[in-house]
Amino acid sequence: MTQPQPALFVPHGAPTFALRPGAAGAAIADLARTLPPARAIVIVSAHWDTAVPTVGCADRLETLHDFHGFPAALYELRYPATGCREAAEQVVAAIRAATLPVEWETARGLDHGAWVPLRLMFPEADVPVIPLSVQSHAGPEQAWRLGKALAPLAEQGFLVIASGNVTHNLRDYQLAARHGGRVPAYVRRFPDWLADRLQAGDTAALLDYRRQAPGAVAAHPSEEHLLPLFLALGAGGDAAKVERIHAGIDDYVIAMDAYSFSPVAGGRP
Repeated sequence: MTQPQPALFVPHGAPTFALRPGAAGAAIADLARTLPPARAIVIVSAHWDTAVPTVGCADRLETLHDFHGFPAALYELRYPATGCREAAEQVVAAIRAATLPVEWETARGLDHGAWVPLRLMFPEADVPVIPLSVQSHAGPEQAWRLGKALAPLAEQGFLVIASGNVTHNLRDYQLAARHGGRVPAYVRRFPDWLADRLQAGDTAALLDYRRQAPGAVAAHPSEEHLLPLFLALGAGGDAAKVERIHAGIDDYVIAMDAYSFSPVAGGRP
């Protein structure tokens, strides 16, 4: 029998995270070992961005090396994931039940935002994987609503893993790499603000983070890498138990925070 699953937000960092997983990689691998067996994994990557929510239903999911100029060893890595049409249909049905638009994609593989954390967490690739896109133009509330549409699936053993980063500013990374690697102040302040508001259950402030959080625009010049966090928050259900699994900084400016959002029986923490 399937058991309820938490919803997870995990970092994928730079593509080299696959070669040098460090403390963040160890944390999400350890987390995966504590989870009950999953019916399927719904993987949401910041790097699959579409006009409307789109569900992948390929039988075999190609490993996409959607990056350039990295070590040759990175391009040799593969993650032999398989899909599941029946599980994908359940994801589509859940999104439609929430009166959100949804489309199919029959050929999409897994970009590095998906396969890098999956390879660390489920190295045997023995759980069916269903990719789901983000909509960067639609903002945090839409991502949260999309996550809420998936919450009933978590009760049925679907593991929602949303992959992004709590800070993501490539220009600041380039500047830090050229000028001594100083960590900008917002790389610490913004993640701590998020952690505080998540623990407080302050969804209204979180959805309004761009106005309320310190360093929000510097942390995210564009929103696609943070939207998976809101999706995971929604998928955890009402009054979910929030656990900050890992906090740390890689490559000067990338906050590698990971979170678990666990459904609480009766909706009470």
